[in-house]
Amino acid sequence: MKIDVCFSPALYPFYSSGNSKIAVIVDVFRASTTICKALMEGASAIFPVASLEKAKELKSRGYFVGAERNVEKCDFADAGNSPFDYYSEKVKGQEIVFTTTNGTRAIELAAAENEVIIGAFCNISAVADFCRNAGKDVLVVCAGWNNLFSLEDTLFAGLLVHRLKCSGNFETSGDSAVAALVLWQQAEPDVKTFLHQSEHAKRLFTHHLEKDFDFCLAQDTLPMVPFYDKSSQKILF
Repeated sequence: MKIDVCFSPALYPFYSSGNSKIAVIVDVFRASTTICKALMEGASAIFPVASLEKAKELKSRGYFVGAERNVEKCDFADAGNSPFDYYSEKVKGQEIVFTTTNGTRAIELAAAENEVIIGAFCNISAVADFCRNAGKDVLVVCAGWNNLFSLEDTLFAGLLVHRLKCSGNFETSGDSAVAALVLWQQAEPDVKTFLHQSEHAKRLFTHHLEKDFDFCLAQDTLPMVPFYDKSSQKILF
């Protein structure tokens, strides 16, 4: 089997082959981490929507809404995009409408032809096990930032490439997977320090979100694999 990495949603059409793969959507800072956290805290489902207009409409119909643009919580929303916004007393049993700057768009793109799961450092081992057992090629789709390359999502991709190659059942499919692996190997001795140079880390620090930065880089804190259910258009666990 093969693993490849798409560095940006804008590049996704070039990876669309018509053959169903496991598409691992990753938005380390912070959507995919926050989705895992909300489901682990007892949310019944995550309903990803790409536009603020759709989120506002569903808010008016009584839904709990998590909405963020450019790192900040939207003023109409019940929560933003911080994993610390989602705790059991607040979200248990809730079906959460969720829209973010980058992550939700990547989900919509990949879901058309692939089996979509959500990945982050917080569930890396569970995701690697799922991919090993699925018997399909894997494509990591990095959410990036406004269609641009992001360092943190690429490091997650590199770690997943490493884990799957070490299993003996996967090989890299293209240069992007090789590049992600090389970046991971360079960053592995001190991932937090390495990522201090990233643009998105700087955005988090500007908004005093150092706790989010640390939480999003901790491995295997949320051992689950959220998946996108096409029939309901919701993320479930």
